[in-house]
Amino acid sequence: MCGIVGMVGRDHVNQDIYDALLLLQHRGQDATGIATTEASGVMHMAKNNGMVREAFRTRDMRSLLGNVGLGHVRYATRGTASSEEEAQPFYVNAPYGITLIHNGNLTNTRELSREMERRDRRHLNSSSDTELLLNVLASELQATTSAVDLDAERIFQAVRRTHARIEGAYAVIAFIAGYGLLAFRDPFGIRPLILGRRTAADGRDEWVVASESLVLENADYEVVREIAPGEAVFITSDGEMSSAQCAEQRMLAPCSFEYVYLARPDSVMNGISVYESRLRMGEKLAATIAKHVPAGEIDVVMPIPDSSRPSAMEVARVLGIEYREGFYKNRYVGRTFIMPGQAMRKKSVRQKLNTMSSEFRGKKVLLIDDSIVRGTTSRQIIQMARDAGAESVTFASAAPPVRYPHVYGINMPSAEELIAHGRTIPEIRDELGADHLVYQEIDDLKQAILEGNASGAHIDDLDMSCFDGRYITGTITPEYLAWVAETQGS
Repeated sequence: MCGIVGMVGRDHVNQDIYDALLLLQHRGQDATGIATTEASGVMHMAKNNGMVREAFRTRDMRSLLGNVGLGHVRYATRGTASSEEEAQPFYVNAPYGITLIHNGNLTNTRELSREMERRDRRHLNSSSDTELLLNVLASELQATTSAVDLDAERIFQAVRRTHARIEGAYAVIAFIAGYGLLAFRDPFGIRPLILGRRTAADGRDEWVVASESLVLENADYEVVREIAPGEAVFITSDGEMSSAQCAEQRMLAPCSFEYVYLARPDSVMNGISVYESRLRMGEKLAATIAKHVPAGEIDVVMPIPDSSRPSAMEVARVLGIEYREGFYKNRYVGRTFIMPGQAMRKKSVRQKLNTMSSEFRGKKVLLIDDSIVRGTTSRQIIQMARDAGAESVTFASAAPPVRYPHVYGINMPSAEELIAHGRTIPEIRDELGADHLVYQEIDDLKQAILEGNASGAHIDDLDMSCFDGRYITGTITPEYLAWVAETQGS
């Protein structure tokens, strides 16, 4: 999971990209980067470790000249989280000069790395699959045309050849020096990408492509549409847009975890409001809680802020139980789930959350969280509730048990680190230290998401691989999962 944005404007786009990255900060806190290009083809880049407000200085922003640019916030799922060299964007000077950012994970990196050396004669300087993807695209662009001039059809042909070589989940934005901005999405539409447009003062179009719709709404762009699975969009430096379908076989199967946790609630993805989907998760979870928790065992319902708040509100409403806020969140600490390493996660939970004892003392508390992944955070939160005086603690997850690795862009590389892997729900309950434990049903989660498709967009399926072990691309083998578990640290 990362946040990406690309813009083609009538004037310098550096400030607009910076503002967009602030809105996407929840999607990655390891590193960030911005690159721009002037009409002459001169490129500028600034990137650093850390969050957006920490990474860029005034001198950086002043150097980022040009009306075409892109930006990235990184959540490391490949490579090294603390390596500035692996922060995006990545750049390659041939052909033309290409700068690229990417959200997702490639799943055939071993094969591609060998091809880079033997077939493409290109050198990779990092273990980042983004650098690998950039070099595949550059190689196919070079093979597609020998002409100095470049047009959209040649670019789309290169994207078709790139789709044919790479596997996994990827939403990509790149610019080609002196030509314009290119964006494309994997043939399954696993990771999100949305296109927007606004009218500049001179009456001409300005364009944006971003991970979430809130970027468009905040900057007064009209939402044009989601970029379709397998589709490529090319926007010239002058604002002329063209698009083409570049995948032979395609289906829309977005990642369900975007709706559970990753996306901001004020975004709309694939025609589905994230906020409303979380309300429906709460409604369906309430029915499951009523089946499994005896009457009288719950006095109050409390969310674990912030992602679970809509679900918790709906659970309280449906059950007719009082809703209270028992945890205060320190908003200057990053999202715990995407902290690198268990030690950092353990340290950050108590820095991030503080209990208000008056809300817990002597009460039977139902805590609602968006999901339970490794159990580290949940275990500490349950203990914090007990320390604050709770008489009993029931814990409920708005998502089903996470039992399988996620290989499409979320840092869950090993089944062994997942608390639900190989355990029954009573065993997980005992491991967490809760009095009762309730999970969302898989079918209920799927319905909660898909029932909100008011736009009529045709969604073929959902990627729910971390819940049901069914990998939507059909290319994930046990051998690959074993390799990921061995080589990709959490």
